[in-house]
Amino acid sequence: MGTWSVSHWLILLAIVLVMFGAGKIPTLMGDVAKGIKTFKKGMKDDEDETAAKPADPAAKPLEHGAPKTAAESSKATG
Repeated sequence: MGTWSVSHWLILLAIVLVMFGAGKIPTLMGDVAKGIKTFKKGMKDDEDETAAKPADPAAKPLEHGAPKTAAESSKATG
């Protein structure tokens, strides 16, 4: 009862062929393959973009109370 026999798989295959038709299955699988390839390409491009960006020293967080610009520092002192 827990495993499927060959006859179960053949019946399932027949039902799928009746529902989708013999011509639509290769088209459907081709679309799935294109989607997977596009997803992998997008993931690779994202990794390449992340690796290509060097660490920006100017982007480090400001310390509490530190002036943000030179104009603000001159206002704070004068």
